[in-house]
Amino acid sequence: MSTLITTERDRLWRALTTPSELIRWDDQIVALLDPVPDYPRLGQQVRWRYRIGSVPIVVHQIIQEVQPGERLQSAISRGVFCFGETYTLADEVGLPDRTRLSLKVVASNSMPVVGGLMDRFAIRRLFAEMIDSRLRAVQKWCENHA
Repeated sequence: MSTLITTERDRLWRALTTPSELIRWDDQIVALLDPVPDYPRLGQQVRWRYRIGSVPIVVHQIIQEVQPGERLQSAISRGVFCFGETYTLADEVGLPDRTRLSLKVVASNSMPVVGGLMDRFAIRRLFAEMIDSRLRAVQKWCENHA
């Protein structure tokens, strides 16, 4: 999934890679648990305090690829949910003040939950909602905090 954001690529990259900004635009992130110098760095392991509804959890992130201003790929563990997450930034042809932000999530076809399994259709719906929510949140943040 992707969205077109009225902001320059550098501004959008800062929103995705500055922990203090992430906490402000992503309403699920509560805090960074450990000091993280030079976030994001390849191989870096980061722990975030998250809130899903009223449930607090710790999210583990391992940075797998960093191409500044272009691509950020991570392995994410949110409790029982483990998935890959890739943000890609690209210039929009003919629109120099806009950036195309794509978010790709790769997850298993089924995931264990208390009392059973979530099938691929439920997982697809869950992650589609998460991706849409994150893209809208970062878009709103960047366009209102140039």
